[in-house]
Amino acid sequence: MNKIHTASAGRSLTESSEAARKLVFAGVFAALTYVVFTYLSIPIPTIGGSKVTVHLGNAFAALGALLIGSLYGGLGGAIGLTIADLTDPVYLIQAPVTFLVKLAMGALVGLIAHRLGHISTERNRSKVLRWVILAVLAGMIFNALVDPTARYFYKILVLGKPAAEVSFAINFGVTLLNSVVSTFVTVLLYMALRIPLKKAGLFFTF
Repeated sequence: MNKIHTASAGRSLTESSEAARKLVFAGVFAALTYVVFTYLSIPIPTIGGSKVTVHLGNAFAALGALLIGSLYGGLGGAIGLTIADLTDPVYLIQAPVTFLVKLAMGALVGLIAHRLGHISTERNRSKVLRWVILAVLAGMIFNALVDPTARYFYKILVLGKPAAEVSFAINFGVTLLNSVVSTFVTVLLYMALRIPLKKAGLFFTF
Protein backbone atom coordinates (compact mmCIF):
# COMPACT_ATOMS: atom_id res chain seq x y z
CA MET A 1 0.00 0.00 0.00
CA ASN A 2 2.80 2.40 0.92
CA LYS A 3 4.50 1.68 -2.39
CA ILE A 4 1.29 2.54 -4.24
CA HIS A 5 0.94 5.81 -2.37
CA THR A 6 4.60 6.63 -2.95
CA ALA A 7 4.31 5.95 -6.68
CA SER A 8 1.13 8.03 -6.88
CA ALA A 9 2.76 10.90 -5.00
CA GLY A 10 5.77 10.66 -7.29
CA ARG A 11 3.60 10.91 -10.38
CA SER A 12 1.69 13.86 -8.94
CA LEU A 13 4.94 15.64 -8.11
CA THR A 14 6.29 14.99 -11.60
CA GLU A 15 3.07 16.21 -13.22
CA SER A 16 3.09 19.35 -11.07
CA SER A 17 6.71 20.03 -11.99
CA GLU A 18 5.95 19.50 -15.67
CA ALA A 19 2.98 21.87 -15.50
CA ALA A 20 5.11 24.48 -13.73
CA ARG A 21 7.77 24.25 -16.44
CA LYS A 22 5.17 24.60 -19.17
CA LEU A 23 3.72 27.61 -17.38
CA VAL A 24 7.16 29.23 -17.32
CA PHE A 25 7.60 28.53 -21.03
CA ALA A 26 4.14 29.96 -21.70
CA GLY A 27 5.29 33.15 -20.01
CA VAL A 28 8.42 33.19 -22.17
CA PHE A 29 6.36 32.84 -25.34
CA ALA A 30 3.92 35.49 -24.16
CA ALA A 31 6.89 37.85 -23.76
CA LEU A 32 8.34 36.86 -27.14
CA THR A 33 5.11 37.42 -29.04
CA TYR A 34 4.63 40.76 -27.29
CA VAL A 35 8.15 41.97 -28.11
CA VAL A 36 8.05 40.75 -31.71
CA PHE A 37 4.66 42.35 -32.36
CA THR A 38 5.40 45.60 -30.54
CA TYR A 39 8.97 46.30 -31.61
CA LEU A 40 9.60 44.26 -34.76
CA SER A 41 6.57 45.09 -36.87
CA ILE A 42 5.52 47.36 -39.72
CA PRO A 43 2.24 49.26 -39.08
CA ILE A 44 0.05 50.18 -42.05
CA PRO A 45 -2.55 52.93 -41.41
CA THR A 46 -6.11 52.32 -42.65
CA ILE A 47 -9.35 54.26 -42.68
CA GLY A 48 -10.76 55.79 -39.51
CA GLY A 49 -7.46 56.04 -37.65
CA SER A 50 -7.09 52.24 -37.52
CA LYS A 51 -4.14 50.19 -38.77
CA VAL A 52 -2.98 46.71 -39.64
CA THR A 53 0.48 45.38 -38.90
CA VAL A 54 2.98 43.20 -40.72
CA HIS A 55 4.56 41.13 -37.95
CA LEU A 56 5.86 37.72 -36.86
CA GLY A 57 3.90 37.45 -33.62
CA ASN A 58 1.87 34.60 -35.08
CA ALA A 59 5.05 32.65 -35.79
CA PHE A 60 6.02 32.63 -32.11
CA ALA A 61 2.45 31.86 -31.06
CA ALA A 62 2.50 28.78 -33.32
CA LEU A 63 6.03 27.85 -32.21
CA GLY A 64 4.83 27.85 -28.60
CA ALA A 65 2.08 25.41 -29.49
CA LEU A 66 4.61 23.11 -31.18
CA LEU A 67 7.00 23.17 -28.23
CA ILE A 68 4.70 23.21 -25.18
CA GLY A 69 1.36 22.01 -26.54
CA SER A 70 -2.07 23.39 -27.34
CA LEU A 71 -3.06 24.71 -23.92
CA TYR A 72 0.09 26.42 -22.69
CA GLY A 73 1.37 27.31 -26.15
CA GLY A 74 -1.99 28.69 -27.21
CA LEU A 75 -2.30 30.71 -24.01
CA GLY A 76 1.24 32.06 -24.28
CA GLY A 77 0.74 33.42 -27.78
CA ALA A 78 -2.77 34.68 -27.09
CA ILE A 79 -1.75 36.49 -23.90
CA GLY A 80 1.33 38.07 -25.49
CA LEU A 81 -0.53 39.44 -28.50
CA THR A 82 -3.48 40.54 -26.37
CA ILE A 83 -1.18 42.51 -24.06
CA ALA A 84 0.33 44.12 -27.16
CA ASP A 85 -3.17 45.19 -28.21
CA LEU A 86 -3.99 46.51 -24.74
CA THR A 87 -0.92 48.75 -24.76
CA ASP A 88 -1.73 50.23 -28.20
CA PRO A 89 -4.62 52.76 -28.34
CA VAL A 90 -5.42 51.74 -31.93
CA TYR A 91 -5.69 48.02 -31.20
CA LEU A 92 -7.12 48.36 -27.69
CA ILE A 93 -10.73 47.74 -28.68
CA GLN A 94 -9.75 44.63 -30.66
CA ALA A 95 -8.02 42.85 -27.76
CA PRO A 96 -10.88 40.36 -27.10
CA VAL A 97 -10.83 39.25 -30.74
CA THR A 98 -7.06 38.83 -30.65
CA PHE A 99 -7.16 36.66 -27.54
CA LEU A 100 -9.84 34.29 -28.84
CA VAL A 101 -8.46 33.94 -32.38
CA LYS A 102 -4.84 33.41 -31.33
CA LEU A 103 -5.84 30.96 -28.60
CA ALA A 104 -7.81 28.94 -31.15
CA MET A 105 -4.96 29.11 -33.65
CA GLY A 106 -2.45 27.80 -31.11
CA ALA A 107 -4.83 25.08 -30.00
CA LEU A 108 -5.29 23.93 -33.61
CA VAL A 109 -1.54 23.86 -34.28
CA GLY A 110 -0.88 21.89 -31.10
CA LEU A 111 -3.74 19.47 -31.71
CA ILE A 112 -2.55 18.51 -35.18
CA ALA A 113 1.14 18.44 -34.26
CA HIS A 114 0.82 16.38 -31.08
CA ARG A 115 -2.45 14.46 -31.14
CA LEU A 116 -2.21 13.48 -34.81
CA GLY A 117 1.47 13.85 -35.72
CA HIS A 118 3.08 12.95 -32.36
CA ILE A 119 6.00 15.19 -33.33
CA SER A 120 7.56 15.16 -29.85
CA THR A 121 8.10 11.40 -29.87
CA GLU A 122 8.50 10.73 -33.60
CA ARG A 123 12.13 9.92 -34.48
CA ASN A 124 11.84 10.14 -38.24
CA ARG A 125 12.88 13.71 -39.03
CA SER A 126 11.09 13.81 -42.38
CA LYS A 127 7.82 12.72 -40.74
CA VAL A 128 8.25 15.35 -38.06
CA LEU A 129 8.84 17.98 -40.73
CA ARG A 130 5.72 16.98 -42.66
CA TRP A 131 3.50 17.14 -39.57
CA VAL A 132 5.02 20.42 -38.45
CA ILE A 133 4.36 21.96 -41.86
CA LEU A 134 0.81 20.58 -41.88
CA ALA A 135 0.07 21.82 -38.35
CA VAL A 136 1.46 25.29 -38.92
CA LEU A 137 -0.23 25.62 -42.32
CA ALA A 138 -3.57 24.67 -40.78
CA GLY A 139 -3.10 27.20 -38.00
CA MET A 140 -2.07 29.99 -40.36
CA ILE A 141 -4.88 29.29 -42.81
CA PHE A 142 -7.30 29.38 -39.89
CA ASN A 143 -5.78 32.67 -38.77
CA ALA A 144 -5.83 34.17 -42.28
CA LEU A 145 -9.54 33.39 -42.66
CA VAL A 146 -10.90 33.85 -39.15
CA ASP A 147 -8.86 36.83 -37.92
CA PRO A 148 -9.96 39.40 -40.52
CA THR A 149 -13.50 38.02 -40.58
CA ALA A 150 -13.86 38.23 -36.80
CA ARG A 151 -12.44 41.75 -36.80
CA TYR A 152 -14.79 42.73 -39.62
CA PHE A 153 -17.91 41.83 -37.66
CA TYR A 154 -16.41 43.30 -34.50
CA LYS A 155 -15.65 46.59 -36.26
CA ILE A 156 -19.18 46.82 -37.65
CA LEU A 157 -20.32 47.34 -34.08
CA VAL A 158 -17.59 49.91 -33.36
CA LEU A 159 -16.70 51.74 -36.61
CA GLY A 160 -19.74 51.22 -38.79
CA LYS A 161 -20.10 49.04 -41.89
CA PRO A 162 -18.34 51.20 -44.56
CA ALA A 163 -15.18 51.54 -42.50
CA ALA A 164 -15.28 47.86 -41.61
CA GLU A 165 -15.46 46.81 -45.27
CA VAL A 166 -12.42 48.86 -46.25
CA SER A 167 -10.52 47.67 -43.21
CA PHE A 168 -11.45 44.04 -43.97
CA ALA A 169 -9.89 44.14 -47.45
CA ILE A 170 -6.61 45.55 -46.15
CA ASN A 171 -6.57 43.36 -43.05
CA PHE A 172 -7.16 40.20 -45.09
CA GLY A 173 -4.23 40.96 -47.40
CA VAL A 174 -1.84 41.78 -44.56
CA THR A 175 -2.97 38.77 -42.50
CA LEU A 176 -2.38 36.51 -45.49
CA LEU A 177 1.14 37.92 -45.89
CA ASN A 178 1.80 37.47 -42.18
CA SER A 179 0.58 33.88 -42.37
CA VAL A 180 2.78 32.93 -45.32
CA VAL A 181 5.94 34.40 -43.78
CA SER A 182 5.09 33.06 -40.32
CA THR A 183 4.69 29.52 -41.68
CA PHE A 184 8.26 29.47 -42.99
CA VAL A 185 9.69 31.09 -39.86
CA THR A 186 7.84 28.75 -37.48
CA VAL A 187 8.85 25.57 -39.29
CA LEU A 188 12.49 26.65 -39.54
CA LEU A 189 12.67 27.65 -35.86
CA TYR A 190 11.05 24.45 -34.60
CA MET A 191 13.29 22.17 -36.64
CA ALA A 192 16.35 24.17 -35.58
CA LEU A 193 15.44 24.18 -31.86
CA ARG A 194 14.28 20.57 -31.56
CA ILE A 195 17.68 18.92 -31.01
CA PRO A 196 19.27 21.67 -28.85
CA LEU A 197 16.25 21.70 -26.53
CA LYS A 198 16.42 17.92 -26.18
CA LYS A 199 20.10 18.09 -25.26
CA ALA A 200 19.36 20.83 -22.73
CA GLY A 201 16.54 18.80 -21.15
CA LEU A 202 13.99 21.47 -22.09
CA PHE A 203 12.02 19.47 -24.66
CA PHE A 204 8.48 18.43 -23.75
CA THR A 205 6.95 15.17 -24.95
CA PHE A 206 3.23 14.55 -25.40
